[in-house]
Amino acid sequence: MYQQIYDPVGGSLLLSSALAALPLLTMFVMLGWLRVAPHIAAFVSLAICVLVAVFAYRMPWATTLNVGLYGAAFSVLTVLWIIVNAIWLYNLTVQSGHFAVLKDSFARISPDPRIQSIIIAYNFGALIEALAGAGTPIAISGAMLLAIGIKPMKAAVLALVANTAPVAFGALAVPIVTLAQVSGEPFGLLGAIVGRQTPILAAFVPLILVGLLDGRRGIRQTWPAAVVAGLAFGAAQWIAANHISVELADVFGALGSAGALMLFLRVWQPVQPGRIEDVEPSQLAVARHDARAVWIAYAPYILIIAIFSLAQIKGVQQWLSAGTLRFPWPGVDIVNAAGKPVSSVFTLNSLSATGTLLFVAGLLSAMLLRVRPAAAVRTYGATLRQLRWAIPTVLCVLALAFVMNYSGQTITLGRWMAQTGPAFAFLSPVIGWIGVAVTGSDNSSNALFGALQVAAANETGIRPALLAAANASGGVLGKMISPQSLAVGAAAVGIIGQEGAIFRKVIGWSLLLLLALSTLVYLQAGPLAWMLP
Repeated sequence: MYQQIYDPVGGSLLLSSALAALPLLTMFVMLGWLRVAPHIAAFVSLAICVLVAVFAYRMPWATTLNVGLYGAAFSVLTVLWIIVNAIWLYNLTVQSGHFAVLKDSFARISPDPRIQSIIIAYNFGALIEALAGAGTPIAISGAMLLAIGIKPMKAAVLALVANTAPVAFGALAVPIVTLAQVSGEPFGLLGAIVGRQTPILAAFVPLILVGLLDGRRGIRQTWPAAVVAGLAFGAAQWIAANHISVELADVFGALGSAGALMLFLRVWQPVQPGRIEDVEPSQLAVARHDARAVWIAYAPYILIIAIFSLAQIKGVQQWLSAGTLRFPWPGVDIVNAAGKPVSSVFTLNSLSATGTLLFVAGLLSAMLLRVRPAAAVRTYGATLRQLRWAIPTVLCVLALAFVMNYSGQTITLGRWMAQTGPAFAFLSPVIGWIGVAVTGSDNSSNALFGALQVAAANETGIRPALLAAANASGGVLGKMISPQSLAVGAAAVGIIGQEGAIFRKVIGWSLLLLLALSTLVYLQAGPLAWMLP
């Protein structure tokens, strides 16, 4: 049995943290500056993580490798099964010709691709995040942006940046549920505090999107629509999280923003921009389609919403849970520094998994789109070939995350930051950001650091619920730089191997928004405490 240690150097948490950070620093440097292929960067980072676990944290070789295998196996249902089926569904719509109809329907709302990017990446992406989460909105909205003529690199960047504010409430607020379980703070209180942090970020995201697509001209010409979309999303998310339903905060935000934007566009349209560098001019022509063709084009996405909504009904949940197996991962016998067992339960939720529900949506979509079974199977095979380099990247990243977590490396980083006293309120979101950057999941980050945030709050005199909520809010900004998310975004737009280039384009926005959120949380711990419930 392995007992975790959090200060392997002994007496120097700073040096121990430097060791613990080596795998992450290696990955970010290789992706962002050395421009190494992502699957190679992930493998090298995993190798360094294993060496740190074995030689610094004194984790046995067999346990370390087994934990890495556990993480890789965990990624199959939680990440890969989702990515493959989400992109397969998109490829089916392209092959059938209905995605062109969908593209033209967006153009009828507004012919401006900058406005369309808000509707697709921000509004529709948030709705998919509300129901499915786990990278699905990045895959689907990235592919949809590509279909309206936005060039692949820019489509991936827009999809990643847009997938920020809704993440904390994703999959019907599962990250908040997990946070409440591990922190001991009330679910409603945590949801309300997160609902007074992320909506402020959400208000600015549409402006960032149009700026990314068309620079200063884009902001100057479209700011009224971007402000309406952002403020409506933030206000609806705020109201829902505090007064209606934490679980439905993203649904209200997405639909409220889309509705307000469409009403606003009835009385105002931006100046036509002319040539936009990252938009293919040939894609801007709008064809007319009858109502039936438009409904069929939207059918796959309506099916996704309907299937995931049905899956939340208690009776359906019970039926789907019949296919779930839970068992301790063999050979992973680990206790924390206090001697308490660390959970190593592997959940094989074959029926209720997000990827399975997407697969069902794909099967039904193929029938609605009249794609022959043989063609659907060939498309699935082509999707797997399309993802041939994304798959090993995800496997290595999840293996790295599990080795870091189970050896104690991640806790070392969190404890080092917690030594800053009252200033920890500023760093609290950074811990959530690191957690999502490593694991790719706000839910996993909350499970990992929720209790640590509360413990640090009790030591520093800061309100525990605030720091716990800050972990979830900070995590949303780590989503866009997570290697998993980068792999999903690159795969969705067909530029696998360019994850490093995407990383370089989004890291600045991730850090800037993190700085803004950290400042807000620091002020909420002091002069802005009146903002909290």
